[in-house]
Amino acid sequence: MRENLTRVIEDYLKTIYDLTASGERASTNQIAERMDVTPASVTNMIQKLAETQPPLLDYRKHRGVKLTPEGEKVALEIIRHHRLLEMFLHQTLGYSWDEVHEEADRLEHVISEEMEERIAASLGNPQYDPHGDPIPTRDLHLPESDEISLSQLRPPQEARVKRVRDSDPDLLRYLSEMGIEPASHLAILEYSPFDNNIKVQIEGKSSPVVLGPRVTNQVFVEVIS
Repeated sequence: MRENLTRVIEDYLKTIYDLTASGERASTNQIAERMDVTPASVTNMIQKLAETQPPLLDYRKHRGVKLTPEGEKVALEIIRHHRLLEMFLHQTLGYSWDEVHEEADRLEHVISEEMEERIAASLGNPQYDPHGDPIPTRDLHLPESDEISLSQLRPPQEARVKRVRDSDPDLLRYLSEMGIEPASHLAILEYSPFDNNIKVQIEGKSSPVVLGPRVTNQVFVEVIS
């Protein structure tokens, strides 16, 4: 089916997949904000995608959208391309983790399935990309996850970083400086209910750091105690 889809359509499907990952339907305004387009443009596109044969979206006026199984398959295929490319750029070509997202965005739409498989094989069929995001399997499945955002932790909980949102290079550079990356061990020392800041001890660092919601909402962890 992908041979009949434009890059813009694939970007819509990937965005809607991300917005509906928690099980909620995505609103027109959410999609417009994420893709930096007008709500009217979103409405036109989602109506079009709901009318394809087979439909790629389940669209209900005033109730938002979700992907159909056919739309989810396309989204997962693009996500697999993207995350394999990120790992290839990082591991083979030496790009830093804050550089790979935009490069992968440009390449994900144009690589062939044969190239995808060769990249996967050359990397040893990795399960995760440099930011800790799971790479869909060849048959387009993703593992179940029990991760939560760092913002949800309270003292004296401890956790291991699972993944970090990859869309903000400045955030990734900041986290690298802090020593926060996938597999990092964190201990929550203090929580401020007034501003939702938390004081965190990062394993291997001599002094704790205070992190606000702009950071902690972008970091996802596995609670270990």
